[in-house]
Amino acid sequence: METIHIANWNAFVSLTSEYNGWAFRGLPDADWQLRSSLSRYLQSFVPDMSTWRQREERALRIFRRKAHNYLLDAAVLDDDIRCLALMQHHGAPTRMLDFTKSPFVAAFFALYRTTRSSAVFALDTPTLWRAAPSNDLTLRRELIDPRIKGNFERYFASNSKDLLWVGEPEQMDRRLVAQSGTFVVPGVLDKPLDDIIGCYEAGNTLLKKIVLPPSIREEAMLALYRMNITHATLFPDLDGLARSIGYELEITWPGYSTA
Repeated sequence: METIHIANWNAFVSLTSEYNGWAFRGLPDADWQLRSSLSRYLQSFVPDMSTWRQREERALRIFRRKAHNYLLDAAVLDDDIRCLALMQHHGAPTRMLDFTKSPFVAAFFALYRTTRSSAVFALDTPTLWRAAPSNDLTLRRELIDPRIKGNFERYFASNSKDLLWVGEPEQMDRRLVAQSGTFVVPGVLDKPLDDIIGCYEAGNTLLKKIVLPPSIREEAMLALYRMNITHATLFPDLDGLARSIGYELEITWPGYSTA
């Protein structure tokens, strides 16, 4: 993984303009690793890694048994990736990591509530799509596609293959569309993304970490606000609107009075 430090917002805009077709993820702390919520949860509370596979299977089974009570169309639960996306959407720990095709959306999530150096990770998905783990060159994206019935169990749930899949469910919800979202699905839970990517010999640096200093936050957040990138637009529901009010506390315009 290559680490790049930038000094100002214009440098970020210029740099990311070179990454056509890449996927991005913003983290509010530059020292955090790229791990899924499921990986972090299990590492924190379930030290016995030998049980992780069974625990993930149980979590999926419980969600499928009960979630139909809240859905208009329970068929979504039969599709592994759509089911995982639904779980992710509502806050359940899953092995999927949220990425976005927009570096600006990623920058918003990195900067919104941080007072320290944050980071936007940039993943070279066009190259990754054509690559495979060096220890098994047959494991290319089209073969391992978890949208194909049986593939999630075959290539991911076993928690034994150092591989990644990047993509979206066949049907995307409003939030995923609003965020230009995509998912990264790792084949193992005990390694951060950069370690798994290290198993790919693609000839290029597949992952870059762009470190954003706290000094750019004010300029960057204002620029993102002008792009209409806010919680209200990224989460198109009442919860998103309510979250967006936080930044409204920071905004002032010339001639505006709070009286």
